[in-house]
Amino acid sequence: MQTVTRRGFLGSTAGAIGMVLGETASRTVVAATESDAKPQGLRVGMLTAPFGEKPLVEVLDFAREAGIRCLEVVADPGSKHIDPVTFDAAKADDVKRMLIERRLEISGLASFSNACEPGGSEAFQRHARRMVDAAVLLGVPTLCMQTGMPLPNMGRIEQIRQIVAKVYAPITAYAKEKGIRIAIENWHETCLQGIDTFECLLETIPDDHFGLNYDPSHLVHQECNYLLPVRLFGPRIFHTHAKDTLVDAEARAHVGIYGRGWWRYVIPGAGSIHWGEYINHLRTAGYKGVLSIEHEDSALGREQGFILAARHLAQFC
Repeated sequence: MQTVTRRGFLGSTAGAIGMVLGETASRTVVAATESDAKPQGLRVGMLTAPFGEKPLVEVLDFAREAGIRCLEVVADPGSKHIDPVTFDAAKADDVKRMLIERRLEISGLASFSNACEPGGSEAFQRHARRMVDAAVLLGVPTLCMQTGMPLPNMGRIEQIRQIVAKVYAPITAYAKEKGIRIAIENWHETCLQGIDTFECLLETIPDDHFGLNYDPSHLVHQECNYLLPVRLFGPRIFHTHAKDTLVDAEARAHVGIYGRGWWRYVIPGAGSIHWGEYINHLRTAGYKGVLSIEHEDSALGREQGFILAARHLAQFC
């Protein structure tokens, strides 16, 4: 059993073609027209990263066929989906037209670059502002980002207080001015690891436009309570990733908790998370947003993984 690298899967399998199941999900989707009322209730979405080499129109077509109504769209520099560096009003109109035609919506623009890269804060902030501008043109409410990787000779709590807060202060201020929210993913290899780091981040940056893109899967192998952040930070959860973690207890007993290969990421329903219970907690906390499938399951092809994950989540939405 081999541990799947967090971001390595997205790059290495972006071109893999999974087995397309003959029957696609048939849930009704809500038209993403400008005249629509705000969507009600939880709905299933997807992070577009595994389709990185495909144009956005092909990703939208797949999402429609799979019954996935929302997209968390990769917006890195040079992205084939949305590139904030070259994005303008005309391109925004084209994207909105494609969404309306397919009755889809964009839940967030995503860029998971390293916010704490030494010497890289200005470039990071510049791109974040461009993402805000693109989100405004599209009517997208949320940017999905990360805190950055741990720095040497500095603890996570210290880094959040001294580095992350400074990097995100101008970004948050600009986003708030434009009515856009910043949602930070809790990937365990960044500064955001245990629940104590969640507390530190949200206390250090208390702005109501700064919150979480919460992913429960990153807490499972740490043996943290993945339901607890929903209760503690519910109003600051702006977006969620839907990904599961499969734990091989026998392998863990053999190699120990510091060994490798005893856990890996899988699609929702194939791991340890009880999705009905988790989603019920989200509802209780007042969350009415997206469950964005982040497909990093090495046992399944690209399309197959998204389709199966969407079917599992749809029964609770």
